[in-house]
Amino acid sequence: MLAAESNMATVGLAGSPNANATRSWKHLVGPAEPFLQAVTEQLLRQAREFDPKIIPYAEYALQGNGKQLRPALVALTADALGGVTDAHATAAVIIEMVHLATLIHDDVMDEAEIRRGRPTLAARWGNEFAVLFGDCLFAQALKLAAGFPTPEVCRAVAMATNTVCSGEILQTQHRRNFPSARRDYFRVIEMKTAELFTLSCDLAAFLSHAPAGRRAALRQFGAAFGTAYQVYDDCVDLFGTEADAGKSLGTDLDKGKLTWPVLLAWERADAADRSELETLVQSWHPAAFARVNELLVKYDTFGPTVAVVGRYLGRARHALAALPESDGRARLEGCTDFLAQQVNALAVGI
Repeated sequence: MLAAESNMATVGLAGSPNANATRSWKHLVGPAEPFLQAVTEQLLRQAREFDPKIIPYAEYALQGNGKQLRPALVALTADALGGVTDAHATAAVIIEMVHLATLIHDDVMDEAEIRRGRPTLAARWGNEFAVLFGDCLFAQALKLAAGFPTPEVCRAVAMATNTVCSGEILQTQHRRNFPSARRDYFRVIEMKTAELFTLSCDLAAFLSHAPAGRRAALRQFGAAFGTAYQVYDDCVDLFGTEADAGKSLGTDLDKGKLTWPVLLAWERADAADRSELETLVQSWHPAAFARVNELLVKYDTFGPTVAVVGRYLGRARHALAALPESDGRARLEGCTDFLAQQVNALAVGI
């Protein structure tokens, strides 16, 4: 937690013009609950498609539901375009399998022991097994995508998977490297995180037979919303609580991942503080977290970072203007309001 004397808690984000005072994620996705349950059930059925000796590991990997953000976006997008179908559920399963595969590989690279409150695959069965099973998940997702009567779905999934993995490679190259991380920060998170948000909206639009203009607008919405979400998530790791993050704070710094507030502090710092920040990151120890927070306060990084989130949420809302007014469109707008609300809650806690 940042020092009490910081004035950053005064920073907040406005929601859309039609936003309610408060939004809950449960309220937003409530109408999609049957869809999300169907996705969960299909994921477990996919686990049984593996070799019998691998099924227990597949079930372990696929039954640990997280926020289901990407399946929810598939459902909300489809709802805005006329309604969900079985094809949408299958697309959501494919995207979630790709997402889970990337998380498994991330856990290996980060030497993470806990994911979603449970031991990671790597912690339970070793890195070699986790890497290979992550590869199996990628392959299973593409196999399922190939089952559609058009190659468009498989092509889109393959391209998105390539983009996500390329983003991970770039982020790995930039660890503890302030100049290169500063240059490519937004490019990396657009590739590594926002791409699957984009794919969720894009495939939902494609399967709903949306006109090209609306499909492009929904891609823009997914990209902007996904980028805003990642910047917010990076803030939680620095400015939140362990309850917010669901893990120890400073995890990104521990792994040498330089997020926007840290990069902004580095950019604004005088020569002495910049050198100190570089040294702290290069020879990281959890005890350095307090000093990094002091530098984040000194160079007023939270407010400008919130402003970045706001700009991306604004882009996301603007993209939705291409859709006709409907309850489905209102729920997509509600996603941006919910994220703004989460950022504001984070500011209050500082």
